[in-house]
Amino acid sequence: MTITDETILPTDEELTVQEVNISGPLLKAGAFHLGKTCEYENNEFMLCRKELKDPRQCLNEGKAVTNCSLNFFRQIKRTCADEFTQYAYCLDKSSPDQKLIPCRKTQAVFDKCVKDNLGLDRPPFDYFGRVHVHQTARPKPPVEGPAVYPDATPGLPEDVEKPPAKYGSRYLFMW
Repeated sequence: MTITDETILPTDEELTVQEVNISGPLLKAGAFHLGKTCEYENNEFMLCRKELKDPRQCLNEGKAVTNCSLNFFRQIKRTCADEFTQYAYCLDKSSPDQKLIPCRKTQAVFDKCVKDNLGLDRPPFDYFGRVHVHQTARPKPPVEGPAVYPDATPGLPEDVEKPPAKYGSRYLFMW
């Protein structure tokens, strides 16, 4: 997107939100539950970005995603902080690329705590790869028609006599 003098940018106050200030292993430890918990907000944000093709118009949806993430990690901290920390520590220290396999026991303890305290099941591994239909309350954007250029070259008339093909059939590659 090119910026011109007519482009209106959001103010700093509109862009400033509280960040989810946690590290990569902590995000990876809570990723499955976070993705399931904040699925509606995330899908709404991504749909807005895709439909409107202008991220400035989706600031409120982005703030909703951040707010949902903050609330999720606050609930985890309030109810399952020890189990979550042990699982994240295991992910961080057990392998150089944070593989899940060495940490299945601490993952099971964390999943049980989340299930008992928050009522959230860990989604199956392929859950986020499945097709989901998202229902939204936002109005559908208007469909843009094809671009019309006033100085476009007009098409050739169909009733014009065509000379015979110089090197054989015109339909050589259309089998």
